[in-house]
Amino acid sequence: MLAYTDADWGSQPHCHLISGHVVSLMGMPVAWGSRKQNIVALLSMEAEYVAATNLLKDVIWLQNLISEICAPIVGPTIILCNNQGAITLTQNNKFHPCTKHIDIRYHFIQKAVDDGKIILIYCPTSANVADVFTKALAHLKVQKFVDMLGLC
Repeated sequence: MLAYTDADWGSQPHCHLISGHVVSLMGMPVAWGSRKQNIVALLSMEAEYVAATNLLKDVIWLQNLISEICAPIVGPTIILCNNQGAITLTQNNKFHPCTKHIDIRYHFIQKAVDDGKIILIYCPTSANVADVFTKALAHLKVQKFVDMLGLC
C-alpha cells in the first residue's frame, strides 16, 4: 500500500488547514479525500503532520478491511509527504518542547512509525499527487496528477 498526503496551510481566509490524501493499492487509487480540518495550524510542518496523522487513520481502516476480505497486508505502508519537518517529527520526539501545543491525538503517528506499521518518505511537491486535493492548481499540473493517478 502506498499513500500520499499534503496540506494547504494558511492560504484560506478561514485559516483552517485543508488536508488531502490518496491511497493506492497495486498502483491504483482505492481511497482519496480532501478535508477542512478543525484546527488552525501554527506552522506548515504542523499542518503536514496533522494531515499525515489523519491519513494514518484511513490507512489503518483500509488495512483492517483488506485483511478481513483478502489477506493481511505484510510490511509497512509507505506514506509520501512533502514536508521534511513533519517526517522528522514522526521519527524523533526530541522536538517535543516545540510541539506541546499539538493535541495528543495527532501524536499517535509516532507510535505507528516506531512499530514499523508505516514509513514516511519525502516526496517533492511536484510529484505529490495529493496536492490536487488541497488547492486550486493550474490545468497542466492537474492533468499531470490525474495521469499519475491513472484516472485518465
